[in-house]
Amino acid sequence: MSAYLVSESRVISADAQALFDIVADPARHPEMDGSGSVQAAREGNPKRLSLGAQFGMDMHLGASYKIMNTVVEFDEGRRIAWRHFNGHVWRYRFEPVDGGTKVTEEWDARRVWNRILLRLSGFPKRNRAGIVATLAKLDELTTA
Repeated sequence: MSAYLVSESRVISADAQALFDIVADPARHPEMDGSGSVQAAREGNPKRLSLGAQFGMDMHLGASYKIMNTVVEFDEGRRIAWRHFNGHVWRYRFEPVDGGTKVTEEWDARRVWNRILLRLSGFPKRNRAGIVATLAKLDELTTA
């Protein structure tokens, strides 16, 4: 595994489509975010994401900021990913397995021009912790 690809998985006892539907709804991102950085969905976002859709978030990581994302991968019920200005991709994969769905979340900065700065700033390690927490929140949201 590359230092610029952080990936974690969790089996959640829920239907793949139900999990996908949460991730495909940008209004639910603050609810599922385990990093604590996603504060609110911006006005004007689509109600449901699709390939090429753009959506904005109010963020906070040391300071408040706004970010726009573009959906760059979309396979209904199976995979969704978005990228923002810096080029790294947040990807979710949903694989039906015995007992539920294997959900894999990835932070992919392999094609980012300033990836060495991301690594030196501790983003891979920080993002791994956020991914683990996000998967736990998705589990709570669907199995509570």
